[in-house]
Amino acid sequence: MNSVRHLLIVDDNPADIGLACEALKQCAPSCQINSVEDGVEALAFLNRRGNYSSALPADLVILDLNLPKRGGLAVLAAMKASPDLRCIPVIIFSTSQLSQDVKRSYELGANCYVCKPGNLVEYFAAMKSIEQFWFGLASLPPRGEQTKQ
Repeated sequence: MNSVRHLLIVDDNPADIGLACEALKQCAPSCQINSVEDGVEALAFLNRRGNYSSALPADLVILDLNLPKRGGLAVLAAMKASPDLRCIPVIIFSTSQLSQDVKRSYELGANCYVCKPGNLVEYFAAMKSIEQFWFGLASLPPRGEQTKQ
């Protein structure tokens, strides 16, 4: 895809954010990546409040479940309850393999659930697959039109 896509990574582990950014820059150099480290900041970014008032809308969110201040499931629920945010695809990217986390994520409207791989090669492959599907094959709502019904 030729247009720049905007991705928000929500993860409290700076190493995971760094790995995701490195992997995505290799397979999607034109992707604009932003990151925040907790659920409160995620919702501020997505709603373009405070320090994020000039942020461009995200086309896709990669969301960890275990976050400080406001957990990933709460962020997901808030996004899917918001007319302004509900059409933004959300990929849960978590170390949790618990069936109740997977089930609850889908119940709340997650578009995808991916368990974080334990090694670097698989981690990069997962990021590449996410990028190829969501920014290559999938049709996303045009930026700024997520709120139109």
